[in-house]
Amino acid sequence: MKKSGVKKIYLDYAATTPIDRRVFAAMRPYFEAKFGNPGSLHSFGQEVMAAVDKAREGIAKAIGTDFREIIFTGSATEANNLALRGVLNRFKNSNLRIKNGFVPRIIVSSIEHDSVLETARDLEVDGVEVVYLPVLKNGVVDLKKFKEALDKRTVLVSIMQVNNETGVVQPLAKILEIIRNFREELRIKNNELDPQQLYPLLHVDAVQAFQFLDCGVNGLGVDLMTLSAHKIYGPKGVGALCINSKSEFLISKQIQISKNSSKRLIEPMMFGGGQEFGMRSGTENVPAIVGFHKAVELIEVNKEKEAQRIRGLKKKLWDGILKIYPAAKINGVEDEKKVLPNILNVYFPNYLAEEIMVGLDLGGVAVSSGSACSSRSAKTSHVLRAMGCGEERLKRSVRFSLGRPTSWDEIKKVLGILGGILRRLD
Repeated sequence: MKKSGVKKIYLDYAATTPIDRRVFAAMRPYFEAKFGNPGSLHSFGQEVMAAVDKAREGIAKAIGTDFREIIFTGSATEANNLALRGVLNRFKNSNLRIKNGFVPRIIVSSIEHDSVLETARDLEVDGVEVVYLPVLKNGVVDLKKFKEALDKRTVLVSIMQVNNETGVVQPLAKILEIIRNFREELRIKNNELDPQQLYPLLHVDAVQAFQFLDCGVNGLGVDLMTLSAHKIYGPKGVGALCINSKSEFLISKQIQISKNSSKRLIEPMMFGGGQEFGMRSGTENVPAIVGFHKAVELIEVNKEKEAQRIRGLKKKLWDGILKIYPAAKINGVEDEKKVLPNILNVYFPNYLAEEIMVGLDLGGVAVSSGSACSSRSAKTSHVLRAMGCGEERLKRSVRFSLGRPTSWDEIKKVLGILGGILRRLD
């Protein structure tokens, strides 16, 4: 991409990715000749419904689930809202609400995306108790505090698989083990299978993780999982919530369901024509869903190889930054096995992040200081704050995130521009 004679370099792939030309090619027919409403019974509708079914089947296969477990939404934000609100509403409509004074509790990590945190805060207004789980200084959730936070009123736990600002991978296996042990302890204590012991459910936001890590729902042992297309070179405006049918089976067997309640883990937020198995009414965004599927297919082709390539480029970027400015430090985990291959969050002592980002932008390089969803409000990173970083560090940290188009030539150019900026700021 060029502007005013300057070739621009994009290093903000954690915010969004460009749509892959192969994805766009797959989508194009559904803007033109294949334009029918998937709810229509005639051939125009059935043709596009078949494409939606194929996409649902393909995405389900990629994460090891069944066709009916995939619910398409308008974004990952909507999917996260549906997960949290849907589970709480489902719980309230079950026979578990009969105990007077029972206040349901949910646990969310303090480094979640705003779509989870703001939803949790809104649920507090409705009388739900929310525990905001702290993290250690390296950005990993505090497992000791998590274990202490669980009680018999806990309905849902929502923890992201990978943090979008630091790239730190969360210990989902240990989190699941704690949850399962907690359920078992209650069973032994009560000497019977209390329906309440099927809770808490585990929801995972896997938006950043999917293109690099294993997101098999059953392997991870999660009940609900959120995915997004525009983080994997697909279109904006489409996400998905996976609802584990094995968990649904257990819940429906053990909980008496009211006449107006669904037999799924969640209740819908939107009502209308009953699309998406009744979980998300509204005419399906067929071109976007088709593009989502194609993006998933392309990711699955060489996921491990691409992860190794980008990890190598990130190491060269970090090594280059240290040569330019040895005082720089990584925010989060340095162990490459515990961090996403493409995200590098760097603290530059003595240099304001805003000055560095402006300088890079003038040089044709796009980076960020954190989540794009928070940048508009000019807020400092709630993630770094949760990790115990002071105001000094909050204002002097920059996130670099690499992607499929990133090359060694681009990294060299970025390092050259960055070196010039730091020299001018001295």
